[in-house]
Amino acid sequence: MTTILITGANRGIGLEFVRQYADEGAKVHACCRNPDKADDLKALKGDITLHALDVTDVAAIKALSKDINEPFDILIVNAGHGTRGEGDFGDLDYEVWKKFLDVNLYGAVATAEAFAPQVKKAKGKIAFLSSKMGSIEDASGGAMAYRTSKTALNMASKVVAAALAASGVAVGVFHPGWVKTDMGGPSALIDTQTSVSGLRDQISKLKPGSSLHLVAYDGDIIPW
Repeated sequence: MTTILITGANRGIGLEFVRQYADEGAKVHACCRNPDKADDLKALKGDITLHALDVTDVAAIKALSKDINEPFDILIVNAGHGTRGEGDFGDLDYEVWKKFLDVNLYGAVATAEAFAPQVKKAKGKIAFLSSKMGSIEDASGGAMAYRTSKTALNMASKVVAAALAASGVAVGVFHPGWVKTDMGGPSALIDTQTSVSGLRDQISKLKPGSSLHLVAYDGDIIPW
């Protein structure tokens, strides 16, 4: 049986990851801040175990890692903070910016670091959910905090991949597309089913030690 841990699993892309993997018979550890309020997640069928986890709490991440002592075939680092509230250049809210870094960078790396032993046991895969908005070459104006947090995550993913290559762990970093979620909004181009189906296909292709690229859900390579 494939065993998977997913953060940010209560809505949007994370919820759809849980749904699709569970439908195929995987054992899924689904993490979110408030499982008691995650009605859509609790309604899903399959071998799904819910865990309370705030990825800004590094001690809580480490504690959960100690509680789940089994190999993970796939770790999906999905929990993220959206693109609103940081202000524009000239009127940036630096406290909000710290929140973006806490979730999108520190929380993501802390999750990978804490659960790396479980992934190593399975010689499994770590998938970081990033964004095209973190691409320096593709950058435009606005969303300073979100963009920089994802750019930093892209670099961190390269470092993690190098650190784990010798242990047989494959690492990937992915752009899910512009998805119709609370973050993406109703004008987005694709639904969660399309995004996650494509992402799962890309994750299945990951191999340890291969060159890391920012890869879109449809396989397109996005410039760093």
